[in-house]
Amino acid sequence: MILRRFTSLRVVPQGCIGVANPLVRQRHLVGMGRSSSDMAEFRKVFSKAKHIAIITGAGVSAESGVPTFRGAGGSWRKWKTQDLATPEAFSRNPSRVWEFYHYRRELALSKSPNAAHRAIAECEARLSRQGRSVTIITQNADELHHRAGSKHILEIHGNLFKTRCVSCGDVTGNRRSPICAALTGKGAPDPDVSDANIPADKLPRCDDGGCSGLLRPNVIWFGETLDSHVLTKVEEELDICDLCLVVGTSSIVYPAAMFGPQVASRGVPVAEFNTGTTPVTNHLMFHFPGPCGTTLPPALARHESEVI
Repeated sequence: MILRRFTSLRVVPQGCIGVANPLVRQRHLVGMGRSSSDMAEFRKVFSKAKHIAIITGAGVSAESGVPTFRGAGGSWRKWKTQDLATPEAFSRNPSRVWEFYHYRRELALSKSPNAAHRAIAECEARLSRQGRSVTIITQNADELHHRAGSKHILEIHGNLFKTRCVSCGDVTGNRRSPICAALTGKGAPDPDVSDANIPADKLPRCDDGGCSGLLRPNVIWFGETLDSHVLTKVEEELDICDLCLVVGTSSIVYPAAMFGPQVASRGVPVAEFNTGTTPVTNHLMFHFPGPCGTTLPPALARHESEVI
């Protein structure tokens, strides 16, 4: 695997995925062609798969009403995600960044898993009884996969409902709503809303052993290194999978953008489920256009060959 060459979160413009890119160079080893939308053929492959890796992106959560924060309309107040989701932004203005993440947390808590989340969770539970495995490798931090009932989840971009202390490093689950009193009623996304300018001592603070250090969301920000332990597990799953699904992702955020093509480079079937084509579509065996909540349930439903 070559994942460790790309250990930091970054966006690659679609036009940059070309022959000089290692993602595409590897695809040349196995050839290129038009992806198939033959569901019957996919179902044959699915019926034989023992280790399935499902890579999910923001498009899955978007169908539950969670904004993607990327592309047209993907902003909060006047800021783009890349303006807020960085260590530098948090250092300069932790109040603004916490307002943004407070908004995202409260929004996620108000949403429910959709048909795509439920189809993945049901498939995982059903196949596990047959001695087959399903692993979800998600770019999403909203816990909707957890709430749908999925168990084997690798969150490569972190979790909105965990915090990390910038002083002592303690990581803990935190689902308080609001996360601190000073953020009550704050975080409105409208462009004409002014920053709350909350004093640092009123922002979420660490309560581990009286530390009282400033907390930050335990998510991976642009320019930060991905969790090496999570990345190792991702590599292991991609190395053993015999079927890979890429669901609801733009395939422009590295390193996740290369996961599907990396698996395809060793001849493993990879199926993309997305509302439109992406820079990697023609590098994969299957492409199923449309909302994931519509296309995924029949793809993952019980196959006639299944005993259980």
